Amino acid sequence: MLTTLRLNSSTAATRRALTVIVVSLGAIAIIVPFVFMVSISLDQTARLTVPFPPRVIPAEFSWESYRIAIDGIKLTSLYVNTFEVAVGVIAISLATSFSAGYALSKLRLRGAKVILFLTLTTLMIPIESTMIPLFLLFKQLGLLNNYLAFYLPALAFPFGTFLVKQFMDTLPSELREAAIVDGAGELRVLTSVYFPLCRGVASTITILLFLDVWNSFLWPLVVLSDPNKYTVQLGIATFSISVGGGEITSLPSVNMAATVLSLLPVLAVYLFFQRYIVESIAVTGLKG
Repeated sequence: MLTTLRLNSSTAATRRALTVIVVSLGAIAIIVPFVFMVSISLDQTARLTVPFPPRVIPAEFSWESYRIAIDGIKLTSLYVNTFEVAVGVIAISLATSFSAGYALSKLRLRGAKVILFLTLTTLMIPIESTMIPLFLLFKQLGLLNNYLAFYLPALAFPFGTFLVKQFMDTLPSELREAAIVDGAGELRVLTSVYFPLCRGVASTITILLFLDVWNSFLWPLVVLSDPNKYTVQLGIATFSISVGGGEITSLPSVNMAATVLSLLPVLAVYLFFQRYIVESIAVTGLKG
């Protein structure tokens, strides 16, 4: 008996050690590129060429690349443009996702399973196959170089609908029935009863959409032609600087500095909303 317990304890310790090693290696693999990115952005000698082998500590420390990124790339303006797109897309997608998810989960609609199935099948369609039809449609509507080209597609967010529907299935329908008895309409039930219980789902959708909008490059490249309306990734990608009468687009340290700065809003949004995701675990106590 004692021998068995010792073997089990040894096996558990070995598994924990292997888990720590694997997780540590994964963390290092993820962190190392970011370390080199920050190092290059602070290295004055990396202005025109990337040093090889890469250095963790800059050879010539300087904040000049960040100054050029902020002033030359006009990151402040790009931030404002991207936040404008992100806020609109998130608000529209949350509204439609929660409305559709609530209806499919709590209203017991005829053909709800078929509707959900058709909704999920759209997730299998790659964005590249719909980009040209969307471009031609917005061109005919005169909506190119307009943020409506981002807002209108946000009306359909199948993954958000599925996520909300699945989460609302875990919440008791008695909450809706009690609210209806008290005279509340369906919209009031959704906004006042169920939505507060779904803050974790709303936070997850917000983070996913914000990351998608913030990192989007191809669609903004297709629909935007005015540099004053460019989003962050498009502005960084098209940045160039005049030197000696010519245009230089390859400035590693400046591009790295701009990339580092572009990551800060994403990190801030995640840190703000992740506590709501953790809190949502407590909501599952209501489903019993």
